[in-house]
Amino acid sequence: MAFSYIDIFAGAGGLSEGFQRNGYIPVAHVEMKKEACLTLKTRECFYYLKKHGRIEDYKNYLRREITRDELYAMVPETVLNSVINETMSEEGMPALFDRIDQLMEVQGIENIDVLVGGPPCQAYSLVGRARSKTNMVGDPRNYLYMLYCEVLEKYRPKIFVFENVPGLLTANGGSYFDDMRERFRKAGYFLEYRILNSKEYGVLQNRRRVIVIGWREGTDFTYPELDKKEQKYLVDDLFSDLPYIEPGESRNVYKCKSTEYLRESGIRTEDDILTLHQARPNLERDRKIYRQVIEAWNNGQKRLKYTELPEELCTHNNRTAFLDRFKVVAKDMPYAQTMVAHISKDGHYFIHPDIKQARSISVREAARIQSFPDNYFFEGGRTASFLQIGNAVPPLMASAIAKKLKEQLMEEEANG
Repeated sequence: MAFSYIDIFAGAGGLSEGFQRNGYIPVAHVEMKKEACLTLKTRECFYYLKKHGRIEDYKNYLRREITRDELYAMVPETVLNSVINETMSEEGMPALFDRIDQLMEVQGIENIDVLVGGPPCQAYSLVGRARSKTNMVGDPRNYLYMLYCEVLEKYRPKIFVFENVPGLLTANGGSYFDDMRERFRKAGYFLEYRILNSKEYGVLQNRRRVIVIGWREGTDFTYPELDKKEQKYLVDDLFSDLPYIEPGESRNVYKCKSTEYLRESGIRTEDDILTLHQARPNLERDRKIYRQVIEAWNNGQKRLKYTELPEELCTHNNRTAFLDRFKVVAKDMPYAQTMVAHISKDGHYFIHPDIKQARSISVREAARIQSFPDNYFFEGGRTASFLQIGNAVPPLMASAIAKKLKEQLMEEEANG
C-alpha cells in the first residue's frame, strides 16, 4: 500500500529520500534553489528508471556518457514536473496550490497522506543568530512556518513531519515555537516534538534536530518510537574505500572493496559508480594548519584551538570566538561532527583525517557523513553540492521516521 506525500522546503531531498525508500509516492517537491531542484529531478530519474528496469541509463549519466538533458528526456515530464522551483511566499501560495492540484490530478491522487519539510534553519540556529547583526530579528525566514501551516490547511494530510534545529525551541524567547504550535492546533492538528540525534539511527554523525510530528484531529496516531541502531562502527568506515586525492583533485574510482558499514547502511552497493569525490583547493598556509590539527588529534586526541596555532599561521583578528574553526573529522570516533551549510564556504571545520592528504573533505565524503548513498548525485557543482549536503536531513534518520509512520498509516487503513 502506497501513501502520498508533499515535501516543502525540500532542499536536496534528504527527508524525501527516507520516505521514497519506504514506498511513499511523492506528489510534489517545492524548493527555492535551482541547483537543489536539479538534484531532486535527477533523483526522480533514478527512482523512475530503477522501477522500470532501466538503471543502466542512470548509470550512464553518472559515467558522463550521456548529458543531463538526455537523462531527463528518458522519463515522463510528469515525473520532472513534480519538482517545483519556487520561493514560497504569501502572495505565491494560490499559484503554488494550483500547480500541486494539477500534479494530484495527473497522478490520480485524491488526498495527501503526509506533509514533510523543514524551513531554512538560519533564523533559529544559534550560530546563525550569533553571526547576524540583528540576531535575526525581522528576518522573514522566522515566519516560514506560517506558510507550512497554510499547506496543512489546504491539503489536510493525516500526518506531518516538521524538521528544524534545536534553536527553534528558544528563538525569540520561544515565542516563534509557541506561535507555531498554536497555529497548527487551530489548523486542526495535535503535535509532539522530540530532539532526535541522527547517530542513533545508523548515521555516523552527531546531529541533533527537532522533529515535530503532528496528526489530524480525529485520528489515533501517536509520536512513533523509532528503531534505534547499535553503533559499532567508526568514521574510518566511511572513508577507507575512497582513493587518495590532493586538494583540488577529483578521482572517481574506488580504492578497494566496500566496508561492512557502507554495505549495511546501503550507502555503497557492489555495482555503484563513484562520483563527486572532489576536494576543494586549499591554500598552503591552511594545509600547514591542517597538518598540525591532524597531528594533535592523532597523537593524543587533542582538539587544537585557533589560539594554540603558531602565530605566523593566525591571520584572523578574532581571537575570542569560533576558536574551534579548524577541526579534523576524526577517523577513530564513532561519529563525525555536525555537518553544516558553512562547508560550502570553506572546509576548515571538516579536515580529512589523513595527514598525507592534508585537505578538507570531498563532496562524496560529506554526503556519506550525511548518509546519502553513493548513487545520489548532487547537481550544480562543488560549492552548490556542499550547500545542499550541509542543509540536508540525513536519509537514514528520515527513513527511520518514514518506516514507523507507515506502520501507523497501514494500521489505520486496515481498521477502516
